[in-house]
Amino acid sequence: MASDTVSLLGALPIAAGVFGLKDGKLWVHALNSRFLEIAGCHGTPEEFLPTFIHHSGGGGGDFVRAFLEDPTRSPDQSDYSDGEGLAKRYFTLKLAPLEADTDGSPRCLLSLVDRTVEIQAETALRAEMLRDSLTGLPNRLAFTEMIGEAGAAPRGPIGRDGKIRPEGHAVLVVDMLRFSRINESMGSLFGDELLITFARRLVSALRAGDRLARTGGNEFGVIVTLRHGIDDALKAAARIQEVLAAPFKLADLEIKVECAIGAAMMHEDPDPEELFRNAQFAVKQAKALGCPQLYKPEEASLARRRFSIETELRRALEKDELQLFYQPLVNLASGRVAGFEALARWTHPDRGKISPTEFIPVAEESGLILHLGRWAMNRAARTLADWDAQEGAILPIHLGVNLSAIQVARDNIAEMVSDALKTSGLTGDRLTLELTESSIVQDPQRAQRVFEALKALNTTVAMDDFGTGYSSLAYLQRLPIDVLKIDRSFVTGMMRDADSVAIVRAILSLADALGMSTTAEGIESVELATLLAALGCVSGQGFHFARPLPAEAALAYFKSRQRPS
Repeated sequence: MASDTVSLLGALPIAAGVFGLKDGKLWVHALNSRFLEIAGCHGTPEEFLPTFIHHSGGGGGDFVRAFLEDPTRSPDQSDYSDGEGLAKRYFTLKLAPLEADTDGSPRCLLSLVDRTVEIQAETALRAEMLRDSLTGLPNRLAFTEMIGEAGAAPRGPIGRDGKIRPEGHAVLVVDMLRFSRINESMGSLFGDELLITFARRLVSALRAGDRLARTGGNEFGVIVTLRHGIDDALKAAARIQEVLAAPFKLADLEIKVECAIGAAMMHEDPDPEELFRNAQFAVKQAKALGCPQLYKPEEASLARRRFSIETELRRALEKDELQLFYQPLVNLASGRVAGFEALARWTHPDRGKISPTEFIPVAEESGLILHLGRWAMNRAARTLADWDAQEGAILPIHLGVNLSAIQVARDNIAEMVSDALKTSGLTGDRLTLELTESSIVQDPQRAQRVFEALKALNTTVAMDDFGTGYSSLAYLQRLPIDVLKIDRSFVTGMMRDADSVAIVRAILSLADALGMSTTAEGIESVELATLLAALGCVSGQGFHFARPLPAEAALAYFKSRQRPS
């Protein structure tokens, strides 16, 4: 039976051989011609002896030996390689048990699958997948693998080889600023050339051991080897900025290119993706501050909280969980309530009260301010109409609603206000729309169209936080503004700072000269209210009069102030 098995070996279409184990040593019983061909023996079994001796003492021999000793508990397949460099070959060894030899020694069938071409193709494909085709640098996927390799490298002052080991690594992300504008203006070919030249300069800024990759369109990643801690990362950022300081000369043009650099320190067992995201987050901080930034966990925590607030705010708007509170605007001469300012308030079911100073910026950043602004406008108009209905008469008050600069830039403000007036039945003179100076500065022409459209609805237009922005006084003359609201930063300091008094006096004089009314924010004492009235300020709001109140309490407050003592 055993001789039949050996005779059939030559009929197999694959490289195969019969191996055995006698006295702990491997034996070759038979090999077919395909096996000898792969082994490079030119079909001569005698030439296989040196090859057999070489491999039987290595991993391949151990694999066959273990299977022959105990085929039920040993693996029957293994990957195996031989050679180095371009001559390296890859095989898959597969074993199957055979009947024992005539002396009872175990035997097995070894089939040899040459996977060299397949592995080389996979290796080439993987290399292509990990390389940026434009710059030739490692790409985003390769960079995260490089981070993992760096994190796994041993640390310590001196290694076994006697060489100084790095203390650690830092990941830098370099973002080329204004690239999209350059690309759009000059064309993609010009942009590609700029990226290639940019990458070459980055390479010149790195030390031996540092590694560079292109991780995005105009984004590059650097792994910096640290020998002196964080200083090495900061010095690397400084070198990068230095090599990029000179203009880029492309197509007879000199282009000044700037970059934002963020860095994240690598700690034990780093998560490559998280570390890269940390460096990217630091880049955002660098763009805002104008200089390289090191990742700070507390800043990231705040960013995560802002993102969480954005998610919760979107849900709160959908479920109508926000409220409007109303802060009285009091006529400083008569003491009567002239109107209210509508202010959004949010009580989260789990987190409790969330300050407007926290959720309003998130709403503006995310675009939710458009939804929030329309909700506030409709709710405020409906509340004022409800008050009129409860009292059976049109109350002598107006309601102020804040408009964000984002709304002015992206929403149809006039349509929104018109819809709110139609739905509530109010006339335009009952609403005051409060806009900040930033809404004017961003796009003066659009702001003028919005202001004129609001005046066409007979609404009152107020400039909020006047004096804290950058608007030109020419805007006050050109735009149909009815009210200047003096920022609380000037008002609160009036009792102790002569300069604040002078500023407020100047604003009041300016408003009077331009035929505008005035409202002072942040009045917190009777002395302030008295001083402002003496200077000619028309109305005021602040904790001295009342904090923002729910709708029912606000109406009650209005009625109580109609008969001042």
